Amino acid sequence: MDTHISEIQQIIRTIADNFESALASGDAEKIAGFYTEDGSLLPPGSDFVNGNRAIKEYWQAGVDMGLKGLKLNIVELEQHDDTAIEMSEYTLSAADGSVIDSGKGITIWKNKEGDWKLHRDIWNSSLEQT
Repeated sequence: MDTHISEIQQIIRTIADNFESALASGDAEKIAGFYTEDGSLLPPGSDFVNGNRAIKEYWQAGVDMGLKGLKLNIVELEQHDDTAIEMSEYTLSAADGSVIDSGKGITIWKNKEGDWKLHRDIWNSSLEQT
């Protein structure tokens, strides 16, 4: 394996771990800081969520509704200069550990001034809709 790819995998995994910790502590401000200023969320059942302020509000609403846990499993990651594309699986849970949602997603990362940030974050549920 190319050592450069290994380096990007380590960087993204560390950021994902920090994201998981920020969600566990309910810190929507910190979560928003993982995104570029002009970042966008494309969550299921919702319109685009554009920009840091809206991203913070989105995650704060999730925390307020009981979202406490996130586990990300990075399935695939490829780097193209200052952009990286991640394919992953996720599980979202409540404080009691019950699963709120699980599914898969694609994240486009951008390297902004030496820092890797989430730029486009899209996910969709694998749970059967009733």
